[in-house]
Amino acid sequence: MNLKQLRYICEVRRQGNHISAAADALHTSQPGISKQIQMIESELGFEIFLRRRNRIVGLTEPGQEAVAIAQRVLAEVSNLKNLAEDFNAIGGGHFTIATTHTMARYVLPKIIEKFMKKYPAIRLGLRQGNPEQVCKLLDAGEADMAIVSDTMRPFPALSAIPCFPLSRSVVAKVGHPILKVRNLTLEEIAKHPIITYDPAYSGRWKVMDAFKKAKIEPNVIFGAVDADVSKTYVELGIGIAILTTITFDKYHDRGLRARDASHLFEPSTTYVRLRSHTYLRKFLLDFIRMLAPHLSEEDIRSLLNRDAGKAASR
Repeated sequence: MNLKQLRYICEVRRQGNHISAAADALHTSQPGISKQIQMIESELGFEIFLRRRNRIVGLTEPGQEAVAIAQRVLAEVSNLKNLAEDFNAIGGGHFTIATTHTMARYVLPKIIEKFMKKYPAIRLGLRQGNPEQVCKLLDAGEADMAIVSDTMRPFPALSAIPCFPLSRSVVAKVGHPILKVRNLTLEEIAKHPIITYDPAYSGRWKVMDAFKKAKIEPNVIFGAVDADVSKTYVELGIGIAILTTITFDKYHDRGLRARDASHLFEPSTTYVRLRSHTYLRKFLLDFIRMLAPHLSEEDIRSLLNRDAGKAASR
């Protein structure tokens, strides 16, 4: 039994039991992965994967435990490497953050600036995508941290540390009737064409849930991948946008105005997500505290250990 075999069974599981997808992700061959899986199953004395007509369709009961243990082993190997870097390198190392456009554009710039001044030797990388893409990057080991809101599907191997809420505003072109309404209501908003986030983002779900609960059918004409794209179309007069409040800047968005809609739409929560059993390197811990100063080191470790315990019990 070796680490390569453990990586193979974990990657096959991560790729929805598709050996071909796992082979692509690991830059190896399908026969090579199949052979290594057979070898570890032979050594263990039981089948890890459930097969039908030579196709993997799931995990056997002992296979579920085997994959969970393999994930923990690989996580601890990564932690050992990070521990070695912490003690053998003088403030150096790599740090890759996966996040959404909203975070990268409106929340992180000042934090990253502060972080880079404190840790000039850290090589920082930023990967962007929608919430699910971001979590997949973290889950696959292609990022060290994800900063993201809710996802459509669960990621049981990832811990979630809640940081802060994101409220919403209605953004419209200067002179638009919605800006003159005394009491902003869902009924008033629904009178106009609406631009909001793509369905992959929790901002879209929260908006649609509010209308659904009020039994109002909104006229959503456009779903954009980020706030800047949405505001571009608002400036053209195509519709009004329901966006995260932090994405409106009165100094830069001079042709637009925003109205607070936090009383109408449930906020999204921003989370720092980490792989369970992650070793909290000093610079990683400092970054989280720069992002969410109200969280103490004890809070962060407690939340991470809580989620690691849940992952271990699954």
